[in-house]
Amino acid sequence: MDEILSRYMKLPLGNICDANSKLGAMDYKIHPVDDSCRMAGYAYTVKGCPGDNLALHKAIAEAPADAVIVADFSGYTKGGHFGEIMATACMARGIAGLVIDGAIRDVKEIADLGFPVFAKCSCPNGTVKEAIGLHQEPVVCGDVTVCPGDLIVGNIDGVAVVRKGEITRVLEAAEAIAEKEDKIPDMLRSGKTTIDIYKFSKLYELADD
Repeated sequence: MDEILSRYMKLPLGNICDANSKLGAMDYKIHPVDDSCRMAGYAYTVKGCPGDNLALHKAIAEAPADAVIVADFSGYTKGGHFGEIMATACMARGIAGLVIDGAIRDVKEIADLGFPVFAKCSCPNGTVKEAIGLHQEPVVCGDVTVCPGDLIVGNIDGVAVVRKGEITRVLEAAEAIAEKEDKIPDMLRSGKTTIDIYKFSKLYELADD
């Protein structure tokens, strides 16, 4: 894992989203298969046909290490596009995680492996293998447009997307927010209120005018 990804992994997702102008958070329906899921990587994008997972098999074979496969299956939930064997294949290739706007299966087995997967839901039905889909083109996942090379970060709070050209700026801004927030618990314990710390009293004054 490169230095940029390591630094992102240490940050709360909320700090990243705040530094990203409160943009990029995927819809809440895209959630981790396990609460311990945590990942950071560069998007390898896939547009697959609903109910057909051949596009994912191709992505797993071609995506580089440290990639997060971001798969758009149009929210299809009547078949599991990804399961235990594919998770094992991802881990063997050094892939950092999967985000899929659609269903998966083998949830317990994937969680036991420790491979980070964020999906809309699970469904034990199988899928066909007929269409290779589109690869490394912009996709929509969790109501967010994702382009190849965008930075993807995920944990129990959800998934956030940082545009490729904004990765360094957002990282530095998020680290500054995190450093500032690290001091706040001690300030609260010393007797200050959140109104004092964030200077919300100025807002009261404006409201009274």
